[in-house]
Amino acid sequence: MKILIREPIAEAGIEFLRGRFDVDVDSNGDLAERIADYDAIIVRSATQLTRDVIERGERLKVIGRAGVGVDNVDLDAASERGIIVANAPQSTVVSAAEHAIGLLLALSRNIPQAHAALKEGRWERSAFAGLEVADKTLGLIGFGRIGQQVARRASGLEMRVVAHDPYVAPERFRALGVVRVDSLEQLLAQSDFVSLHLTLTPETRGLIGRAALEGAKPGIRIVNAARGELIDEDALVEALRTGQVAAAALDVFSEEPYAGPLLELDNVVVTPHLGASTEEAQDRAGVIVAEQVAAALEGGVVTNAVNMPAVSAEDLEYVGPFLPLAANLGALAVELAGGNAARLDFTYLGQLAERDTRLLTVAALNGAFHGRVEQPVNYVNAPLVARERGIEVREESSSVSLDFTSVMAVSAYAGNEP
Repeated sequence: MKILIREPIAEAGIEFLRGRFDVDVDSNGDLAERIADYDAIIVRSATQLTRDVIERGERLKVIGRAGVGVDNVDLDAASERGIIVANAPQSTVVSAAEHAIGLLLALSRNIPQAHAALKEGRWERSAFAGLEVADKTLGLIGFGRIGQQVARRASGLEMRVVAHDPYVAPERFRALGVVRVDSLEQLLAQSDFVSLHLTLTPETRGLIGRAALEGAKPGIRIVNAARGELIDEDALVEALRTGQVAAAALDVFSEEPYAGPLLELDNVVVTPHLGASTEEAQDRAGVIVAEQVAAALEGGVVTNAVNMPAVSAEDLEYVGPFLPLAANLGALAVELAGGNAARLDFTYLGQLAERDTRLLTVAALNGAFHGRVEQPVNYVNAPLVARERGIEVREESSSVSLDFTSVMAVSAYAGNEP
């Protein structure tokens, strides 16, 4: 089988694949004309795999994305043709967390401003006096994988860490020594620093707006290395000018490349979306995606599949009609639990219980977490998302059903329920 590596990945990933397949590393030529010759393709973010290109891939079985986002891949077109799309979401977690901490420290000690002044020949020690982060309160908005890594590092700096994320079980906060805060308003009111670690959804777009900033602790410092659109940039500029926000460190912006008024403010530290830009993250992404592509071509388990569940044709035919219901039940159950479910129970009765119902459980978890956590959730990683958040998952099955041929029930329990 043949693999086309369209954009550079780690040499270790390339060698891993060359030991198993016929591999071409080539970014030249018209991809639409060449893709028909390959069983798999690996890309980064620059290559656009449109419907037209994918439909020309007559032999294509898997698309590997060496990184997290898959915005450059037409998932619908791939799914319609039975093509697995796999990425490497865990590859950038450490790099993103470290960059957030780096921005926080640069912010607290005015390091970029002092550096620029000295390079210009100005020795101005008093102008750039900062503050210690020890014993300060860091508020994390979002407590998924990256947020938890930031919490570990901030705790090592002797910061008091609080976090708001209604979709993470209370036990997970306690395990990391983090104080769980019930609302965004409470977090902003008590935090000296705030760091954002959310996915972008219609609900989180502009989350940090004028009202949120006005209710924040005066002199708060904000770090954003997640999504630029989480912050209303006009409101942030106003708050920075009035001093309500003392300073901000930003790696992401609503439009990139960014050329707006935030660049004109002395109390703003900026980087050009470097959160994942480390040698280790790039190498890790290449190796992970190579392993995913090999698994797909060799019939193994594709743990980072974005768009396809693995299930027998027979079971899929029977449980398939229940999948949309399962996703809706999962979403509804978590909402009814107030968004802070610590345990999810799944019950299957009747003929449904005689099938492999794991896919239904995963579909329900997918519905429960979709749009509520920072990473993309799919049929493969939804159980891992639950484990990372300390949410207990229970399944019960019985072929006995008194009233209906098949029954599926989802129950969500908050942390204070038995």
